[in-house]
Amino acid sequence: MSALALVLSFQLAARALDVSGGSTAVTGNATWFSSLGAPYGGCGLPQAQLDTQNFLALNVFNTPGNYGAFTRPIPASNASTMGMFDNGLNCGRYVQVSVSDYCTGTNDGAQNQAFCRNGSWTADAYNGATLTFVVADSCGDSNAWCRDDPYHVDLAQASLNQFVLNGRPVGDMYPSHWNNRHVTWKFIPAPNYTGDINIGFLQSAQVYWPAIAVSHLPNGIHGIRYYSGGTWQSAQMNSDMGDDYIIAPTTAGGSQYQIQVVDAADTLLNGGRVYNFSLPASCGSSCGQAYTAASYTTSAPVSASPSASPSASATATTSASASPSASASSSASASSSPGTGACTVSTTVVSYWTGGYQLQFTVTDSGSTAISGWKVGFSFAGTQTVANSWNATVTQSAAAVTAVNASYNGSLAPGASTTWGMVVNGANQPLISPTCT
Repeated sequence: MSALALVLSFQLAARALDVSGGSTAVTGNATWFSSLGAPYGGCGLPQAQLDTQNFLALNVFNTPGNYGAFTRPIPASNASTMGMFDNGLNCGRYVQVSVSDYCTGTNDGAQNQAFCRNGSWTADAYNGATLTFVVADSCGDSNAWCRDDPYHVDLAQASLNQFVLNGRPVGDMYPSHWNNRHVTWKFIPAPNYTGDINIGFLQSAQVYWPAIAVSHLPNGIHGIRYYSGGTWQSAQMNSDMGDDYIIAPTTAGGSQYQIQVVDAADTLLNGGRVYNFSLPASCGSSCGQAYTAASYTTSAPVSASPSASPSASATATTSASASPSASASSSASASSSPGTGACTVSTTVVSYWTGGYQLQFTVTDSGSTAISGWKVGFSFAGTQTVANSWNATVTQSAAAVTAVNASYNGSLAPGASTTWGMVVNGANQPLISPTCT
């Protein structure tokens, strides 16, 4: 099969698996790597904190024939390049992997070359061996495996001979019978799940940058809701490290936190169970370890379970969020402008860095009756562009920007509010005439 024909066949097959949660089995090349990077893997969790040492990486990009560099997280404007890593939204999920055919030729991932060239895919005695892995890392490399094959998985090397066939580990598949084989895989719920989630604070976490990692998940994680200032708000993902989120305390300047977790089915975990915890005393003013576990108590939601507002678009931010250096400016440079009708909007600069910044918008029903939808409009003062957004559908025409509510946050009772946000490329300048209708 030619390289072009192979790429086309994979692209057509890509429709068989829903990136956000389908369970259809797919087939791709499998390679191996020895360990997660320190202190975190691509999902933002130290290797020692994984539930299992059978872990794998999913492809960040799906760019057949294009091996160049792309921005991470992938902005909405470049969504067509997104691979199965899905900007971190498949982190923490379990994947059942079954061994498939052996390559009798060369399968080296060379750019612009067919997989298994000068040979063929052949079944052998190891076909059907199975093992379950957790998604803990990402593959953004510029080889053909990571770019031309949307279903490529990179497996922990120590797991290769742990695949089980006929009730026992295969023992000797790697290295003599490996040759970057085909595997068939699909997402599954966590096997034999018991207990509840784990919560830990990341290195350098502090009151003004409360970055947490959530793990031991029954079905992955698509978002965090935190309770702050009297409302539930959607947390931002820490870059595209899908196990990590930046939250806020229940009271400004405090160190007490309440969160809810949204799983890979976009459902509030455990019926909206609330997890209550604080910044560990061992952290002092800033957590020094890669991961500092936090103990917690749980409670039921104070009202009917809220809708699972964090969605697949709710997690995108910039790599600057992966460190606390830009976040101490939280709530600085805030501006507010009353909107028309029963809707008002205020804006806050969450963080900024050279060449960009992050904004949070708060939309409030300021009238005496409920509203069923809202639209925010404003203009940039210069040549800024929207890099990414969450919790709203955002469009830009020249300097003018319009944001319309998502399906889950358009209805607001009198006095209620919701938040949405965006990452902006360009200089941090006040917005012109923010309005809400």
